[in-house]
Amino acid sequence: MKHDHISFQDYNMDQLYLPMDLEVEIPTHHVCRIVNRAVEELDKNILYRCYDGGGRPPYHPKMMLKIILYAYTQKIYSSRQIAKQLKENIYFMWLARHQQPDFRT
Repeated sequence: MKHDHISFQDYNMDQLYLPMDLEVEIPTHHVCRIVNRAVEELDKNILYRCYDGGGRPPYHPKMMLKIILYAYTQKIYSSRQIAKQLKENIYFMWLARHQQPDFRT
């Protein structure tokens, strides 16, 4: 059976897709942007008080707070589910800037 007359939109998994920044995929008024702005406006001293320094550098407290707050807005409370979202959900990926703390973090 010949299918020469069939045409499809281009689909090539081996070709680089641009833009690679997820921000272009996030709607302007999406709740993850609201969480991002709210945390960015916090006084950094509030977040830094708990860190003494030394040892291996921890994940940035702003990033951690953003992903936890966003998870709560989505009714996700399990650290394992949050870790899974960081690998599968563009809103979590964008907030974390592709960092992937595991469920223990």
